[in-house]
Amino acid sequence: MKKLIKFPKIVQFVNVIQNILRQVTFVGLDENGDAIYDPTIPKGSITFRGTVKLHGTNAGFSFNAPSGVWYQSRENIITPQVDNAGCAFYFENNKEHFMRIIHDVATKHDIDLHKNTITIYGEWAGKSIQKNVAVSELPKAFYLFGIKISPFDEESVAYWVNIDGYENQENKIYNINTFGTYEVEVDLNNPKLSQNKIIDITEAIEAECPIGKYFGVSGLGEGVVFICDFKGSRHIFKSKGLLHAGKSKVKVTKRVDDEKINLINNIVDKVTPIWRLDQMLTKSCDLLNGGTIERAKLGDYIRLVINDVLEEDFQVITDAGLEPKDINKGISEVARKYFFEQEQNQLS
Repeated sequence: MKKLIKFPKIVQFVNVIQNILRQVTFVGLDENGDAIYDPTIPKGSITFRGTVKLHGTNAGFSFNAPSGVWYQSRENIITPQVDNAGCAFYFENNKEHFMRIIHDVATKHDIDLHKNTITIYGEWAGKSIQKNVAVSELPKAFYLFGIKISPFDEESVAYWVNIDGYENQENKIYNINTFGTYEVEVDLNNPKLSQNKIIDITEAIEAECPIGKYFGVSGLGEGVVFICDFKGSRHIFKSKGLLHAGKSKVKVTKRVDDEKINLINNIVDKVTPIWRLDQMLTKSCDLLNGGTIERAKLGDYIRLVINDVLEEDFQVITDAGLEPKDINKGISEVARKYFFEQEQNQLS
C-alpha cells in the first residue's frame, strides 16, 4: 500500500537536547507504566554533524515491491497531475536513476523490499520554488539528505542508512554532503556552551551559501541542519539565519555569554561542597533521628541548600559580579544530583 511516510519535524537545539537527556537518564518504567529517570547517570558529550539547510520544499521518493513507486511532499502523496512545484514530474522523468539508488541500498543493507519501504528524502529547490536565497537562482534540482527504511511490521522500528556516495549530478540528484559538513560537539552537562559555534556556522552559511558558491552563484543561504544518531534514535535540529526570511518570523538560536556561563559553573562548584550538601540533606530528611531520604522531601532539600548558600556565601556571589538568579538553577541541579546519589546509596 502506498502511504505517506513523513519526514520528521526538525525542531530547535534546546528541544533536541531535552530529548537526548531523557534518553540518557531513562532507566525503565514503574508499576504504573510511567518513565523512571536517573539524573545521576553520567551525561558525557555528543557530536552533531551539520549540512547546509536549503530553502526549498521537502520531497520524498518511496518504493516497496508490492506497491511500486510513489512520490511525496512534506504533507501529501504527489503525482505529475497533482504536483508540488514540478517535483513529481521530475521524479517521474528520473525514476530509473532513483531506483538504482533504491536497489543499491537494498543490496548493501540486506533489505527485503517485500517487507520494507525505502524512502529517499531531499529538498527540491531552485528557481521559482522560494525567494531571497542563492539556490533560487539555480535550476531546479533534488538535494538528497536522508534515506529511511520503514518496515511494514508496525512493531518494528524504522531506521536511517548512510547517504554517502548517493548522487547523480548529471541528472540533478545532488548529495547534500557534497557541499560541506560541519561538526559540533555538545557537552550534555553544559549544552549552552555549543550555541555560539552553531551560530558562527549559521552566519557563515547565511552570508555565502555554499551550494550557490559551488555553482558559481553568490548569495544568501538559509542555515544549517544538524543530525546525530544516538541509542537507535535520530535527533535533528536546525539553525536558521534571519536575512532570507524578509518580514517572516524565524526562530533562531541565540548567542550566549560563554565567559559568564563558565564563571557561573565555577561559582556553583565553589558554593556546593559535599559537606554543605550532606549537612542540608541530614537536616531536610532528619537523618540523625532515624529519618530516611524520600523524594517527597526533594523540594525542601533544594530550598535549604540554596538558602544556606545565600546566607553563608553571599559575598562570594557578589564578588563574582553575579546575582542569586544567575546561580540558583545550577545549585538546584547539583543538589538534585547529590540527593539521588544518596538515595541510591541508601537503597544499596
